Amino acid sequence: MGWFSDIFTWWNGATLSTKLYTNARGIFVGEDEEGNRYYQDASGTGTAGKPRRWVIYKGYAEPSKVPPDWFGWLHYIVDTPPTEETYHARPWQKPHQPNLTGTPAAYRPQGSLVGEMRRPKGDGDYQPWNAE
Repeated sequence: MGWFSDIFTWWNGATLSTKLYTNARGIFVGEDEEGNRYYQDASGTGTAGKPRRWVIYKGYAEPSKVPPDWFGWLHYIVDTPPTEETYHARPWQKPHQPNLTGTPAAYRPQGSLVGEMRRPKGDGDYQPWNAE
């Protein structure tokens, strides 16, 4: 089912046209710790005067899986990719964590409809409003 999913799915890795474009015009720049692969257009400058850059995600296409160092390169904030320059996180920065919304590991507060469906017990300080 590999070629079938390549043609008809866009959320699971790269589409067939993206793979063809990458093989024809892409230069491999590097890979992050998640397994995402980063490319740059071999023809040089694109329509905006800058080389086109893209990522092929490992697994499902989830943009929040791009770490901060690669995000800066993808969005032209820095010119050198993290493979050529060592990225040092600041002491206050937390380790990268992808967006977990829609997954079993997503945050569900107490009383959430998706959670246990139990409302927390009141502590007796609630007084309902009565129209008099």
